[in-house]
Amino acid sequence: MNRNSEKTFELHELSQQWLEAKSAEQAAQDKRRQIEDAMSAIIKLPDDFEGTKNTDAGFYKISTVGRINYKIDAARLQEVAAEHGLSEYLGSLFRWKPEISAKHWKSAEASITKPLLEAITTTPGRPSFSISMKEEK
Repeated sequence: MNRNSEKTFELHELSQQWLEAKSAEQAAQDKRRQIEDAMSAIIKLPDDFEGTKNTDAGFYKISTVGRINYKIDAARLQEVAAEHGLSEYLGSLFRWKPEISAKHWKSAEASITKPLLEAITTTPGRPSFSISMKEEK
């Protein structure tokens, strides 16, 4: 076997191993998500859960973080803001590619944020979990 053939064979073998590892990784991720979905049901997390929830589970402490994903229609947002005389607030409530500035959004008056909701689509994000053994006392 010449040098190029050896490299080709080695790359072939490594490619096969990589695909097997990638498949195992996907299977592990799918299994973990099934477990997280079952845990979410037991903990009774609502789909629109946002924040952190700690749950006692025997020898385990489960910390669940829920997020809401926001998708902004920038053109519509600017139209709505102009219609309601709220354009001056866009610079502090949003980052431009517009993203919500959560700190300012949450502290703003509802009379400002409510009309702007017409340009925002919200979808719940997947909760993330961390599990640790409790320390014995």
